[in-house]
Amino acid sequence: MSELGLPGEFPFTRGIQPTMYRGRLWTMRQYAGFGTAAESNARYRYLLEQGVSGLSVAFDLPTQMGYDSDHPLAQGEVGKVGVAIDSIEDMAQLFDGLPLGKVSTSMTINATAVILLALYVAVARRQRVAAAALSGTIQNDILKEYVARGTYIYPPRASLRIVTDIFAYCAKELPNWNTISISGYHIREAGSTAIQEVGFTFAHAIAYVQAAVDAGLDVNTFGQRVSFFFNAHNDFLEEIAKFRAARRLWAHIMRDRFGATHPRAQQLRFHTQTAGSSLTAQQPHHNIVRVSLQALAAVLGGTQSLHCNGFDEALGLPTEEAARLALRTQQVIAAETGVTNTVDPVGGAYAIEAATDDIERGAREILDRIDRLGGTLTAIETGLIQREIQESAYRAQVAIDSGTSTVVGVNRFTDGNGREQGSGVEVFRVDPSMERDQVGRLRALRERRDAESWRRALDGVRDAAQNGSNVVAPIVQAVEASATVGEISDVLRGAFGEYAETATL
Repeated sequence: MSELGLPGEFPFTRGIQPTMYRGRLWTMRQYAGFGTAAESNARYRYLLEQGVSGLSVAFDLPTQMGYDSDHPLAQGEVGKVGVAIDSIEDMAQLFDGLPLGKVSTSMTINATAVILLALYVAVARRQRVAAAALSGTIQNDILKEYVARGTYIYPPRASLRIVTDIFAYCAKELPNWNTISISGYHIREAGSTAIQEVGFTFAHAIAYVQAAVDAGLDVNTFGQRVSFFFNAHNDFLEEIAKFRAARRLWAHIMRDRFGATHPRAQQLRFHTQTAGSSLTAQQPHHNIVRVSLQALAAVLGGTQSLHCNGFDEALGLPTEEAARLALRTQQVIAAETGVTNTVDPVGGAYAIEAATDDIERGAREILDRIDRLGGTLTAIETGLIQREIQESAYRAQVAIDSGTSTVVGVNRFTDGNGREQGSGVEVFRVDPSMERDQVGRLRALRERRDAESWRRALDGVRDAAQNGSNVVAPIVQAVEASATVGEISDVLRGAFGEYAETATL
């Protein structure tokens, strides 16, 4: 029972709070962003009116990759999978009328995380909100980009240096900000198993914590600002057990490996999103059932924050109706099911506890293997993590193709009328004229900004990158001088180089 314990006590298997949701519900976030900053601002206002308790920002691919909207590689992608942010003017419009000192904001951004954080700080200054009053999370998990998503810019070791610069800056300037959200979500979306999701995520987390320690940060202070981001997939009992195993394993890693003694530095705090890869374009309304069960697994597993996908996301960005329904799913679970009335409703269930032990054991084996190889960066650079995720994804697809694994409406229980994909579902479309308008605003900004202040600020970023000093404050100065995301990224490209992936066999 020492490894089970009580809720709110080490090793936190049963939850990080003694009363869990009886004392406070999870934060209900809805991940949103599309088109221009003005359009996304309108969606955020709508979601807040519907009852969300925290914002979650999606950025478009050019912003994620460090390209301005008028870059040739951005053509056709501006505003498509998230909001287009080129400058401080866009960021100010994105949060227009939203009190940054009162709302919690999560930003899903990695390679350009330092720039988007700087923009957020700069916009808060415009609102006369002190940095110390800001609360939220920046994903800032660049290592998973090399193994699962691909939106990296710089080589891994240079990227890790930027991550630790953010840690150090926020420790002094943004004490209520979660400086990293280490993501297993995208590892699972890329095809990993539940055990691999935990194991590889914690391998990355160990690298981040070690880098912070090496940079002189106190693990008991810094450890309290580390957060995680996990996937809620289809195997209901396995997912519940996965969250419990992850909490227990992380508590031991922080205490036994890094010497953390403060309980909050030992606790695993995590956001959960339902599994986008499980959604089907065929019979899309059935995704409502999938999302509901995945969300319930996250709640029973003890998540601190939750986003439910829209049922139409296999077809496009969610419509307002789908986004509202996704939020209502969380609200029904919280208000009508009764699962929040018991601190740990599944504690002691044989199947849950046995699966928890199995997942923890499997994740430990992954971590031991990576340690023997020489650590996480070596495992990434040699392609070990990428290769193992790819092999799992291949096996999962073979199981679906052969019918061994059932996907309702895809390989079983089809209607057979040939009209199933997206039938009867309104699909959200981004107005193609939006890209032209965004480019026009960007070019107008370049024309009216003070060229001398802009040039001097970019020189400051270049100097910091090259001489090893912290890059965050110079980047804040650069965005306040109207330097763009692409321009700052190009300065850092010049200092650090760009990463080119090698094939893994």
